[in-house]
Amino acid sequence: MMSLSAGVMLDQVVLVAAVTVLGLMEQAYFSLKVIYARRKYSVSPPATSGPPEFERVFRAQANCSEYFPIFIFSLWLAGVFFSQVLAAVFGILYLYGRYLYFHGYADSAEGRLEPLYFSAKMLWALIAQSGLGVVCSLTHTYLGLDLLHSFAHLLGLTEHT
Repeated sequence: MMSLSAGVMLDQVVLVAAVTVLGLMEQAYFSLKVIYARRKYSVSPPATSGPPEFERVFRAQANCSEYFPIFIFSLWLAGVFFSQVLAAVFGILYLYGRYLYFHGYADSAEGRLEPLYFSAKMLWALIAQSGLGVVCSLTHTYLGLDLLHSFAHLLGLTEHT
């Protein structure tokens, strides 16, 4: 099997890669929805205003695109430095929340709120995993402390040795 870098094997990130592909497909879907809305409501580029129905679809797609880089970076950092499985689970939940957000916003401005809060919680969970994973890696590399193992041991997630 091919190595990515610094000992990270492809099987250690394949779930994160799969969620990334799903995220890319979701972004493409949102972009297509804007194209369809432009046609439906006769809003030609570069215009970004038109009927409220168009503006909600346009704004939902723009908002999802604005958060996508934060999502991707936190997904990968969490997957590489913390847990591939947890990162993938929270990543899928985030994408699901964004899907609900997009369609909720397209229907009404108020329809975006509950999915927005849900997806924000999933994103913050990924950011927390990223930060914790990087800190644990730094302490392991430079101080010789395996904090992740210590946390797992304290929580009873490892065998007592």
